Amino acid sequence: MEHTNTATASSSEERGVSTRLACRQCGRKIISWLALALACAPGISSAQAAPNICGSLQNAYGPFDYRTQKEALQIVEQYHFLPQTEALISGRSKSGSSLGGNIDYTLRASPNHHRALVAMMRLGERYKQPKVPGADHTVACYFDRAVRFAPDDHIVRMLYAGFLNKQGRAPEAERHLELVGSQANENAFTLYNLGNVYLELKNYDRALTYAHKAQALGWPRKDLEDKLRALNKWTDPVPSAPAPVASAASGAASGAASASAPQ
Repeated sequence: MEHTNTATASSSEERGVSTRLACRQCGRKIISWLALALACAPGISSAQAAPNICGSLQNAYGPFDYRTQKEALQIVEQYHFLPQTEALISGRSKSGSSLGGNIDYTLRASPNHHRALVAMMRLGERYKQPKVPGADHTVACYFDRAVRFAPDDHIVRMLYAGFLNKQGRAPEAERHLELVGSQANENAFTLYNLGNVYLELKNYDRALTYAHKAQALGWPRKDLEDKLRALNKWTDPVPSAPAPVASAASGAASGAASASAPQ
């Protein structure tokens, strides 16, 4: 009897193990199917289905738009983004944080803070590594966060394009520049800066095009033209063709026709 009970218990345990294995396999199949369904579902991308690796934009203070909410950022700059911090001379500030920590704090309070983005990019170049000491994210992530926070900020996209180009990612850089170019309209400042970034990318034709456009809108600075001339890449803009002027004969004929028309 004891042998029978032992055999029965052993058999039950084996069935339990088999059931658990079957459930695990079933679970794996369900997970695989769900992942496939999410990947194929319209309107759902992997970026939407998973949290962004560069973190949430939520912050205890802010976040504030650098273009329109500078008053709210005065206290941030007073404690975390002093002139010596921006110049990468010293990280010591009233907050006592490190250089990377202070710039990080500034960019969490204002993800599209143009000057802080430049400072973080320069600090990354100094350390020659993707993530600087004291920062919560990589340098690339700070640009990702800035674009997510203010997708219509042209300066952010041009700064990001310059960063991407230095990383050997020129095609990605050009996509940001093309978007800015499509939205710049007749903003001479933006067009001029676009030309300068295209010059950095060695896309001289685009640089020339935007230099011409900026000058046509009255942009006074000539340094982009000078750089292109130094590279033998400058050509003067082609004058616009004058509007056709009606001849005196056609004008007279038109007037005669009007006079003879029934009233």
